[in-house]
Amino acid sequence: MSVDKRPEQSLLGRATEYRSDYAPELLFPIPRQQKRDELGILAGALPFAGEDLWNAYEISWLDLRGKPHVAIGTFRVPAESPCLIESKSLKLYLNSFNQTVFADVSAVEACIAADLSAAAGAQVRVVVHLLSSQPERFFGYPEGVCIDGLEIDVHRYDPAPELLHARAAEVKENELLYSNLLKSNCLVTGQPDWGSVFVRYSGPAIDREALLQYVISFREHNEFHEQCVERIYCDIMQRCAPRRLAVWARYTRRGGLDINPFRASDLVWQPENVFDIRQ
Repeated sequence: MSVDKRPEQSLLGRATEYRSDYAPELLFPIPRQQKRDELGILAGALPFAGEDLWNAYEISWLDLRGKPHVAIGTFRVPAESPCLIESKSLKLYLNSFNQTVFADVSAVEACIAADLSAAAGAQVRVVVHLLSSQPERFFGYPEGVCIDGLEIDVHRYDPAPELLHARAAEVKENELLYSNLLKSNCLVTGQPDWGSVFVRYSGPAIDREALLQYVISFREHNEFHEQCVERIYCDIMQRCAPRRLAVWARYTRRGGLDINPFRASDLVWQPENVFDIRQ
């Protein structure tokens, strides 16, 4: 599959005819490197590890007797993959299963994994759970410190990394801060994307008021979810110099999908797929 595509060439924001026959060509990969160039990230030299965790709530197909099944799925796209996958194209792709026959759920998993891996350019891990199997879902609130109640003045609504700073005299070990005030906009359509962002670090204490102001500064920013999280990671690393850092966001659902990017200096702090109250 060609990866020489740009966001403005996608089906985002366009009237679309939905396909119900299997159509892997609907998947629209977008190269990550262009946005990484803006952050000074060299190709092949990522300063982080991580993944984009997708939860898919609208998966359905026909079995060999023509009976429909419904399921939910998780897709894990590695951060080192050369491409991310545009969300509307993934929705359209999954809808193309609706009148497609598969022998069993394993065949569905294998098909999705092969197609997403081809689009992303790296191995994508896929798990599909039939709803009839009553899969477990875990909802919860984070154990860290929510900084949203801080009394601050806000004047910036475009990313302002210069707001970030740490207090060198105070050192934190494994501090987790989070905010539910993350809002950015789709790079193509300008539609709002709502999410919660989590920052876990060890090192000089990150100024909490400054961090909250910085998170809010994304409010009018146009970028895909994955790109926002990489920008937040790089800005905190550059401005606050933590010894270790993990940043992840859980975005609210759109089109039967939620996207939850995770980036970290190592994978010791990799979060579990615990659903946010808004998901």
